[in-house]
Amino acid sequence: MRRPRARATASAAALLLAVALGGCGSTDLLGHGAHRRSSATATTVATVGHSVAAGGGDVGRQTAAQLGFPDLATKNTTRVPGADAVSDAAAVALAVDPSTAPGTHPQAVTLAPTDDWQAALAAASLMGAPFRAPMLLSPASGLPVATANALGLLAPAGAPSLGGTQAVLVGDVPAPPHLRSVRISGGSPYAIAANIDAYEAARRGRESIDVVVASAQTPADAMPAAGWAAESGEPLLYVNAAGVPAVTAAALRRHRHPHIYVLGPASAIPDAVLSTLAHYGTVRRISGATAPAESVAFAEYRDPACVYGQPCAHVPRSFGWAIRSPGHGYVFLNAHNPLSAAAAAALSASGSFGPQLLLSNARTLPSPVLNYLLDFATPGYSSEGPTAAVYNHAWLIGNLGAVSASVQAQIDSILEVVPAK
Repeated sequence: MRRPRARATASAAALLLAVALGGCGSTDLLGHGAHRRSSATATTVATVGHSVAAGGGDVGRQTAAQLGFPDLATKNTTRVPGADAVSDAAAVALAVDPSTAPGTHPQAVTLAPTDDWQAALAAASLMGAPFRAPMLLSPASGLPVATANALGLLAPAGAPSLGGTQAVLVGDVPAPPHLRSVRISGGSPYAIAANIDAYEAARRGRESIDVVVASAQTPADAMPAAGWAAESGEPLLYVNAAGVPAVTAAALRRHRHPHIYVLGPASAIPDAVLSTLAHYGTVRRISGATAPAESVAFAEYRDPACVYGQPCAHVPRSFGWAIRSPGHGYVFLNAHNPLSAAAAAALSASGSFGPQLLLSNARTLPSPVLNYLLDFATPGYSSEGPTAAVYNHAWLIGNLGAVSASVQAQIDSILEVVPAK
């Protein structure tokens, strides 16, 4: 049952303000302070938030830090400052579908489990066309406050492409009351991923020609697949170091000789497993020496390969982001938080679009990611001036414990438009 629009609008503003203020007032809405401060500072920030909403008060006297800057946002970056993936997913869903005016609600949402990162990453493909279902997260024990509040605000009307379904439940998650839902389950992460693929194919009326395969045992290798799945709608299936599970093999057979793109190095998915996968389609490996390097390799990748010396871009019937130029979106994640990739996946499929790039620790921009940004991400402008340039935008997922303020400032500087030489 939908809430009255006026109440939903006010609640959405409150929830987004709570997230934006990095913890002040967020305990009631999100269950955690996204960025904890002293009680005195929290009171001051809450007053600022009230003054802004009411159109009064001298906010000029407040410091940048009390307003949430530069931790919350800089000129080229925006942080989703949740203390956990549940909070991040709720904030991302409301950023993608603000749900405060007619036409800004999603038709459906995906509810994925917090105790099964494999299922959550695979479920990101439900954000792809035509479903466009942003993700929320929940444990089996009950809906978290952040998720329940976001569901009430999003108020999905029902997706025609899903037969009027309002919520797609993945794995062992509670059914939200008053929403028409369908459940996709399975006895293992491999089975759940295969069943998500089968459900989407049945609703679309066709199998995809491209399939991403990752290891169910190495989460950092699989994380970048979530953003691509959300943007493309293409499935993510799982193997392991020992071989190809029967449910994955059956899913690949349904695709009738697809293009199979394997994420991860031979240490996670041995060459022998690729040889087995070759029985079901053409196989390409995308990997890097580290998880950040792999995320860069995926961001650059295109099949068919880009022609040396010519602009590289995604073209119809090609696979991969093919991002080797400025003017794009980027989503930065901590490689130790696999659920954050699922929580943020909808950002790769909306707004500025763009790949998910991984940090191996919160305080350092890893050299593969730094070099990638330096090579491709800084826009330049000509004599026409900066208003004629292309622009970047970066989303940072998690609080300062996931991505530090210094890394945020470094990313902001690299993405800034500069005069062309």
